[in-house]
Amino acid sequence: MNVHIVVMAKAPQPGQVKTRLAQAIGEDAAAALAGRMLDRALETARQAAVGTLELCVTPDLPHPSLCVAAARFGAGLSEQGDGDLGQRMARIARRVLADGEQPIIVGSDCPELALRHLQQAAHMLQTKDAVLQPAADGGYVLIGLRGFDPRLFEALPWGTATVMATTRDRLRDLAWSWWEGETLHDIDTAQDLRYLPKEWRNAATPE
Repeated sequence: MNVHIVVMAKAPQPGQVKTRLAQAIGEDAAAALAGRMLDRALETARQAAVGTLELCVTPDLPHPSLCVAAARFGAGLSEQGDGDLGQRMARIARRVLADGEQPIIVGSDCPELALRHLQQAAHMLQTKDAVLQPAADGGYVLIGLRGFDPRLFEALPWGTATVMATTRDRLRDLAWSWWEGETLHDIDTAQDLRYLPKEWRNAATPE
């Protein structure tokens, strides 16, 4: 199977993205940072050159900036649809697998995710049932699959520190093999700003 990278993102609209971070740096700065991180995620995925690339967005009507981003980086554009994060991710995974490709699903808020991480995940997915890149907050920033089972996405405590641990438990219950990369950092709060690239930090300091 070919690898298919799906970057999940929200439209970078002030007041609609990075709301916890916006409490510290302001809604406009948080939205601008979200847009910058999305561009970085798409560019990293494009340069990794491990398979086809898709930008899967919410809300349902793509924001003009998302259409521009998809075109700039040569990504297909799709809509996440309704449901919680697990339902939306499950829908993506099932669809990509049904098309004969292996999904690697990533968010757009982890600038630490680099070419080598995507390339290593794609390589390991050829021999493992699942690949994951853990996040320091207890979640994960990447999941790749060779097969589908809804239990990997149903009734998980999304947004909590136990997502990764629960996912490991589900994988054990399924008797699936999996690989984990190094732990990376999402940018969700003011405390996370120290994990931004150095050249970005002055533009993202609290107001």
